[in-house]
Amino acid sequence: MRIPHRARSLQSISLGLLLFTVISCAPKTPVKPPAPPPAVATPPAARPTVTLQAAPTFIQQGESTTLTWSSTNATAVTLTPGDAVSPEGSSKVSPTESTTYSITATGPGGRAEASARVTVSAAAPVAPPPQPTASMDEQFRTNVADAYFDYNKADIRADARDALAKTAQFLRGSPQIKVNIEGHCDERGSTEYNLGLGETRAQAVRQFLISLGVAAERINTVSMGKEKPFCTESTEECWQQNRRGHFVQAR
Repeated sequence: MRIPHRARSLQSISLGLLLFTVISCAPKTPVKPPAPPPAVATPPAARPTVTLQAAPTFIQQGESTTLTWSSTNATAVTLTPGDAVSPEGSSKVSPTESTTYSITATGPGGRAEASARVTVSAAAPVAPPPQPTASMDEQFRTNVADAYFDYNKADIRADARDALAKTAQFLRGSPQIKVNIEGHCDERGSTEYNLGLGETRAQAVRQFLISLGVAAERINTVSMGKEKPFCTESTEECWQQNRRGHFVQAR
């Protein structure tokens, strides 16, 4: 049996409405939002580095040395002793005593330190200017003393022993010097007598020096008697000056 065309159309429309109703009334599945992108980890800040050198490391007082430094990853650099400095640089310093210099670098990644030791030696003492050396003639006049005698005698007195001991000490330390010993007398007595007395006095002085260690070949004697007085007045004080064994440097 054939269904009329109109009836088929109505039937199709009814089925379509029924299907739409079923679909509209069915529960809806929620749509999930897209997942966020994974977070990117922030790398840690780089740790600072710093170096410090001194050249030279050993100086004398009054001298200078140069400090040289460099740093990385630092926002502040401080030199001690001193103040804030640039990340890289150099500075001349003149410490008066041994000093340890230190440097600190700080930044987001932390801090770093370095140090350099400068040793300061005491300045060498300034030697005094050399004193002028006395001539040999001046030394002879200063260190050689005559021996005096009593009237009409040739014995070595106590005061003469002290004078001759000083003379012998100088002569032993100056072996290049030779001496002549002149025997002198005062004006009293004859010329012949005083020449003999003068020779005896000169020989007495010579023998005493030899006994103190002065070589005999360095000592000659001569008698002057009363012919060359040191004082010409006729007084006991003047006569005493003339009774002597007198030293003259041999040329």
